[in-house]
Amino acid sequence: MKLSEHWLRELVDPALSTEQLANLLTFGGIEVETIEPVAPDFDQVVVAEVLSVEKHPQADRLNVCQVNAGAGPVTIVCGAPNVRSGMKVPAALPGAKLPGMEIKVAKVRGIESHGMLCSARELGLSDDASGLLELAGDADPGLSVRKLLDLEDRLLTTKPTPNRGDCLSVLGLAREVAALGEFPLNWRYPEPVKAGNNDVPEISVEAPADCPLYCARIVRGVDARAKAPEWMVRRLQRSGVRSISAVVDVTNYVMLEMGQPLHAFDAAKVAGGIRVRRAKPGERLVLLNGIEFTLTADHLVIADTRGALALAGIMGGESSGVTESTGDVILESAFFSPDAVAGKTRSAGFSSDSAYRFERGVDFSATRHAMERATQLLVQICGGKPGPVAEKRADLPERRAVTLRLSRAQRVLGFPITAEMATSILGRLGCAPKLDRGSIAATPPCHRFDIAIEEDLIEELARVHGYANIPPLAPPAPAVMLTRTESGRTPSDIRRLLADRDYQEVITYSFVDRAWESDFSPVSAPVALENPIAAQMSVMRSNLFGGLVHAVAFNASRKQTRIRLFEIGRCFVPEGEAINQPWRVGGIAYGEAYSLQWGLQRRNVDFFDVKGDVEALCMPRVVKFRALGHPAFHPGKSASIEIDGVAAGWIGELHPRWQQKYDLAAAPVLFELDLTQLRTGQVPEFRILSRFPAVRRDLAAEFDENTLFADILDALKTGGPAILRDITVFDLYRGQGVPKGKKSLAFSVLLQDTDKTLTDAEAENAVTELRRILQQKFNAKLR
Repeated sequence: MKLSEHWLRELVDPALSTEQLANLLTFGGIEVETIEPVAPDFDQVVVAEVLSVEKHPQADRLNVCQVNAGAGPVTIVCGAPNVRSGMKVPAALPGAKLPGMEIKVAKVRGIESHGMLCSARELGLSDDASGLLELAGDADPGLSVRKLLDLEDRLLTTKPTPNRGDCLSVLGLAREVAALGEFPLNWRYPEPVKAGNNDVPEISVEAPADCPLYCARIVRGVDARAKAPEWMVRRLQRSGVRSISAVVDVTNYVMLEMGQPLHAFDAAKVAGGIRVRRAKPGERLVLLNGIEFTLTADHLVIADTRGALALAGIMGGESSGVTESTGDVILESAFFSPDAVAGKTRSAGFSSDSAYRFERGVDFSATRHAMERATQLLVQICGGKPGPVAEKRADLPERRAVTLRLSRAQRVLGFPITAEMATSILGRLGCAPKLDRGSIAATPPCHRFDIAIEEDLIEELARVHGYANIPPLAPPAPAVMLTRTESGRTPSDIRRLLADRDYQEVITYSFVDRAWESDFSPVSAPVALENPIAAQMSVMRSNLFGGLVHAVAFNASRKQTRIRLFEIGRCFVPEGEAINQPWRVGGIAYGEAYSLQWGLQRRNVDFFDVKGDVEALCMPRVVKFRALGHPAFHPGKSASIEIDGVAAGWIGELHPRWQQKYDLAAAPVLFELDLTQLRTGQVPEFRILSRFPAVRRDLAAEFDENTLFADILDALKTGGPAILRDITVFDLYRGQGVPKGKKSLAFSVLLQDTDKTLTDAEAENAVTELRRILQQKFNAKLR
């Protein structure tokens, strides 16, 4: 909100500089973003009355003016098209300093000019250079223009938090300043205006929950052509509100002053009284901003017997608006429930000052007072005779007392809170505190919708007392070691393991592009956001692949040739009506397998490089990889990951289609694992190291093409003899001598006993047992 400092100081005028006043508000939670002067520096510019105007004898577009600037007539040459005798204008006298120039006595086409008559642009007040800035007719010649136009004022731009709708007015900010600094508040609500006619508008409220308070009155004989006074126009403009007409300016002025939005209807355009109701589906309304709006049953409208007149709490309709021909006005002042207004302007595609305040909550105790204030100003400026106020009242928001325990406040804030201090602060905030032993019952005022629980009151104590006044005491922190099982691993342990494998951690958004889910996820219907912050962040991720691929593509496009990234984060997987939110760890490797060096031949990273990283990450637990398709991966280069027989994740090379789509020169290899399974490790167990030599034997056999080595290894280790230590495959052969659909595998078998040296017979018996297992379980043909 932007407001005039002088306007604020009319209500509360502490002995503080502008900067000190801004700091007081900022440290009280109402940030002052900027402080700006209303006009640039200039001096010796005074009010001048134009006494006479004559054409310049040497120039068609110049005039020779005699002006009275307070010390007798002087001659000034002027080229403004609107100069005329009798008008009051700013005159910069010799020696005056204007923005970018200094005024001196000068000859203009042979005639000496003792100054310059100024436009608004030359004074730096606006960009209007079409003519002289015309001043009020009753301004005294010689009076400083800075004083006349209140140009020593400064503009404060405040940024209240969304819960502080009460600070969207000059009165609201004045209340804050008074409470924060214990300054007197110079404000009284106006006395009721005496009725000048007996006409009472007929009001019907059909949606009392949405509009629990509605006030209206008829003002007859209004002069809608009257001009708003300069002081009012000036304050509106300095608050960023354009002056429209006297009637509209009055409603806007009261809104800025008291925080209560109002509206004025042309009484002649309202048929059969006012109805506050829900809109009929498909009902149409042309608003004051020219937008034709199609209403739904969710919209609250002000209507008459013919149809909707205004969108309640948001904007009036064009058909019932006040014009220059308006003679009778219906003034409206109401309290609309925040729920009835919130979100409606967003769906409509525009905003309004009224909606901005109503959706945060306005002071319903001042609704009638705002009506009286607006009536007072309207009659004062436009004349007219006001009628009695018609009012419809339903159940207004209940102001319940909130209990504050002093011991609790002291424990939370960390400094002594006395009952006297707490009651003083809460009293200045209008909470009517009542002390009862060690607690205080405080009833929030009607303008404070943000106070509902004890923590809110504690926050108010800290805020008003002053954060800078809270002693900076070091909090006690007992050094107690946390218990940790030897078999458990923390996410930090997993991060260190991946960092040791040359991966770098990234953090990507959980909100992702719907196309990523379509490309990389088997989930057909991802969790969609009702209110996405951007079109490309419309769903929740069901895996980490999209963010990792995007990060690689981003870096690859910037000429990075070797990229290894990992991320630990939540995923969001729909499961019926619920949403499963598992923690997962994902990784991606792209480009060269090793950093550039002379000792190794250059090659790109492949499936087995990343498979080794996954095995190292899971050690010492048993990891198995089973060929299985996944929409993100190459059909022949992907596998599921099992840890101790339980499905734990995926690994694979990116599908060529996605490699091309994301403009990658080579296919990256990705993996994703369930973090919960990785966090469960194994406690190391001691095993006796044999002092006796090992015996190595070779074993070869033919198998069906689809037989997996992992299954063979499991069968041999499970059913093999106790002296079996290790089995590795060292040869795979297909071709001449091996039937089609078959493959030949050669194994190296390591045998060792911890008690004695093995004999040849014992070694042969062990190999024979292994051959038997291969024949029985895999129908292998021994070679």
